[in-house]
Amino acid sequence: MATIRKLRGRWQAQVRRRGMKPRCRSFDTKLEAEKWARDLEAQVDRFGAAPDTKILESTTLGQLLERYQREISPAKRGSVQEIQRIDVLRRHDLAYRTLIGLSQQDIASFRDERLQSVAPSTAVRELAILSHVIEVAIRDWGLPLAKNVVKLVRRPVIRNERSRRLTGDEEQRLLDGCDGGQIPYFKTLLILAIETGMRRGEILGLRWSDISHNRRVITLALTKNGSGREVPLSQRAFNALMDWKSRAPVDQSTIFPMTPGALEQAWRRLLLRAGITGLRFHDLRHEGVSRLFERGLNVIEVSSISGHKEMRMLKRYTHLAADDLVARLG
Repeated sequence: MATIRKLRGRWQAQVRRRGMKPRCRSFDTKLEAEKWARDLEAQVDRFGAAPDTKILESTTLGQLLERYQREISPAKRGSVQEIQRIDVLRRHDLAYRTLIGLSQQDIASFRDERLQSVAPSTAVRELAILSHVIEVAIRDWGLPLAKNVVKLVRRPVIRNERSRRLTGDEEQRLLDGCDGGQIPYFKTLLILAIETGMRRGEILGLRWSDISHNRRVITLALTKNGSGREVPLSQRAFNALMDWKSRAPVDQSTIFPMTPGALEQAWRRLLLRAGITGLRFHDLRHEGVSRLFERGLNVIEVSSISGHKEMRMLKRYTHLAADDLVARLG
């Protein structure tokens, strides 16, 4: 059992175990002293010896984030976004905490503070990064941390399901608005999004070689959920693609040569020209999937096209199939 006592205005924790040299440290608060002692005792019980924790006393979370950003992030598919998020984390006060003093309460406070200024989904992504950074530090970098404190903190609940669909003449207004823009392929891009329900990143990554003209199918080698799939094209989508191909530059490798940021800017300008509010580009995926159900496809067929890996993600669309059943039941 550790001994915790107040000495000269600071709290001292001392851990004595048979077969090991006594370990002693001083802290500003009793809570920190008790946490250090508990973690040290847990490691002695687990490994049979007390690890050298000096590195934890001199290493900050920010230093871990910097190393992870440099060594781990570049190899990921979403490296650009993750590096940007880590930049935000490295500027936060939490980054200056040493690993020896990093507690579950620190992470919970960070979560609550972030929820005051960002969406729950953003906070969840940031917590996921912190958790993986610490996990890599323990498993691959050999830091003697007793546990991953981030895993002990409750994650915010994400409720970002949207049901926004195109109404009235909104689709035609969007397509007409493309004619007033400076991007010659933007109308084709919108038609493809509406007809297939493909994700933004999947559309922007398309190459002409991904299209099988005789089968009228797009082959996606790698998607967001880590697997590939084939997306059948409606006649409307296929015709739009072929029309753009006849006008596209010969040396153009990707079908739609633009970045996600450029797409968002073009989308906002289009909404202004079309006089439409409250519509996000991702809503076109919802529109596309909804139309697949309305055409009579079942959940398995729709998921094979849309790439939804978990059937529960398609739950919000089931009311469309139920409406069809009413008519069939008579």
